[in-house]
Amino acid sequence: MNPRVRSPKTTVPGQKHPAKGQPVGGETGAGVSRLCLISLKVDAALRNEIDAYAEVHGLTRSRAANHYLAIARETIREREGVPGGRADELMEAVDGLRAAIDILGPPTFGMLRLLAHWSTQGGGVKVNEDELLAELRTVGGDEWEQAMAEAERDLHQTSGATEPQGRR
Repeated sequence: MNPRVRSPKTTVPGQKHPAKGQPVGGETGAGVSRLCLISLKVDAALRNEIDAYAEVHGLTRSRAANHYLAIARETIREREGVPGGRADELMEAVDGLRAAIDILGPPTFGMLRLLAHWSTQGGGVKVNEDELLAELRTVGGDEWEQAMAEAERDLHQTSGATEPQGRR
């Protein structure tokens, strides 16, 4: 029995047919998969988008719609790994941190400026205000980096201790 090679059809206006006998989408041999027929209705904008995608990639509308659905399936599966409420919780935590920084940041910089000013006005320091302020910022930055490194190390140790033994 000889399989009949038929010319692939296209439903995208103006699209050129692929060469006779060539699988659509460049697939060959065992990689060729037959599509299952489903029927659906979409809005005109989505249809136009799929048609444009098909034309650019040299696909039939059916294959282009298949690509769209495959991408949608992958996206949905990726979202299943993150609970819907978890993203909201994380955003609330970020907003809380932002509020804390808004509260603590300006007074911290204000204290640095006042410390530098008062120290130079009292005459007990032999550097000018700008030099003292630069030194305060440098020391503060170093202290901050050290505190962050310690916090990250503690976080990794804590998260490592809570992992199941089989995953290490």
